Amino acid sequence: MNQIIVIAIGGAFGAVMRFLVSTGLYQWLGRDFPYGTLLVNVVGSFLIGLLTETLILQRVTIALDYRSAILVGFIGAFTTFSTFSLETFYLLEQGQIGKAGLNIAVSVSSCLAAVWLGLVCGRGLFWYSNGVLHLPSSAIPYGMMVINAIGALLIGVVVALLLQKITLPVEQRATLLVLIIGAYLTFSGLYLILFLIEHGHTFEARNYFMLGLLVTNGLFCSGTIGLGILLGKQI
Repeated sequence: MNQIIVIAIGGAFGAVMRFLVSTGLYQWLGRDFPYGTLLVNVVGSFLIGLLTETLILQRVTIALDYRSAILVGFIGAFTTFSTFSLETFYLLEQGQIGKAGLNIAVSVSSCLAAVWLGLVCGRGLFWYSNGVLHLPSSAIPYGMMVINAIGALLIGVVVALLLQKITLPVEQRATLLVLIIGAYLTFSGLYLILFLIEHGHTFEARNYFMLGLLVTNGLFCSGTIGLGILLGKQI
């Protein structure tokens, strides 16, 4: 039951994010071509390749429930084959054979290429020393920090789109922004610390290093979130 609940939560976030991204892109580029569906499917394909490699094949320790929430719930709801099929059928029905064929060719080829790219990136991140830079008295999980940055970029895009789509008082908008970004920075940093503890680096002996890693991860992700917000405002 716990796994079903976390998949449902991940799916809810994925569905909302898909709506915001695809709707924003349609408002920007118009509806002459299914740009929004193409974008979420390509991005979702890249993410499932990247995260499958890093969370499963590279044996990065993560609870099965959370893995299911990300891979099955979030990415499953973020991408949509059914909408792609419906939009392609509508193009055929309207006699736009060229656009329908282009949508099929670009969607299939782009999504396959995105999955491959995600797998390659995931393997590349963990190719050297399993994604960990070993120092004389500590270790830096740089692979996981890059994954955190990718997630932060998506968070920034979603926050920008969300704030443009909903009407809230300034105080509530600021609260929403702080809660979303604060939660992500907290959990992404916490996972780095737990990773180090699991690999024998005790907090008592490495407290300054771990605190420094938390700050570094926070600054790195904050900058990437800012970049995502700038990108989201352009959609």
